[in-house]
Amino acid sequence: MQGRDLLYAYCAERGVPHRRCGKLIVATSPEQIPALQGIEVRARANGVTDLQWLDAEAAQALEPALQCVAALHSPSTGIVDSHALMLALQGDLEHAGGLVALNSPLAHARCTAQGIHLQAADGTELLARTVVNAAGLAAPGLARRLEGLDARHVPTPHYAKGSYFTLAGRAPFSRLIYPAPEAAGLGVHLTLDMGGQARFGPDVQWVDDPADLQVDPARGDAFYAEVRRYWPGLKDGALVPAYAGMRPKISAPGEPAADFVIQGPAVHGVPGLVNLFGIESPGLTSSLAIGAHVAAL
Repeated sequence: MQGRDLLYAYCAERGVPHRRCGKLIVATSPEQIPALQGIEVRARANGVTDLQWLDAEAAQALEPALQCVAALHSPSTGIVDSHALMLALQGDLEHAGGLVALNSPLAHARCTAQGIHLQAADGTELLARTVVNAAGLAAPGLARRLEGLDARHVPTPHYAKGSYFTLAGRAPFSRLIYPAPEAAGLGVHLTLDMGGQARFGPDVQWVDDPADLQVDPARGDAFYAEVRRYWPGLKDGALVPAYAGMRPKISAPGEPAADFVIQGPAVHGVPGLVNLFGIESPGLTSSLAIGAHVAAL
């Protein structure tokens, strides 16, 4: 909730395109209703007070093309132009005297009494008082290159690929539609971009290579059955391969999903170092709140 509120305020202040469109989390069978009830309980425990329980008739009054037996309506859910958000954050950094140095892989790092000694692959050397390892998929590997950090504090990475398919034509929905979540992901849901284009995904495909980001068109076959549970009007041939992303999992297939891991010096004992592991969804929504937490560490 804190991350959501901070992000809305930041986008409004910086002129980052965004829209508070709302979301429906839907149960398409009676067996899924307990999952929705669990989401509602956890949401209220985390301070989300605006969720509304809808029966099938009330949900379809909001979205006539929707098929479900019950739904949770989250009116405060929104979408954001993530690229514009990154540019705004980069602008803030540079305004504060910072510098973004791309294509600068870390070759080696050593934790010393004077600070953390960093050596880039091109030979550039830095002595830093503070290092925040927010390298996403590469965060565990980067942490292992930190000489002086006990390896027991570094989780094993796992890679859950998620493919997306774009809808050819305009969707008959004005809100995001999420099915009751699966064990490793959030289910094949419908999201909208700032232009109103709909896309479906992501699915869950465990892979060994984090660079495996090709979308297999054949995976679209399973999308039709998943989407038609809540949108039976989806026509054959309407889904087009779009792109894939990779979840930075720190829990293995079949294990309960791990929460974010944010380690400061109080955990690992290295002054000036903060490691962030497993920051998957909703990491973008939470990013400004995570940043404040890291700064406090």
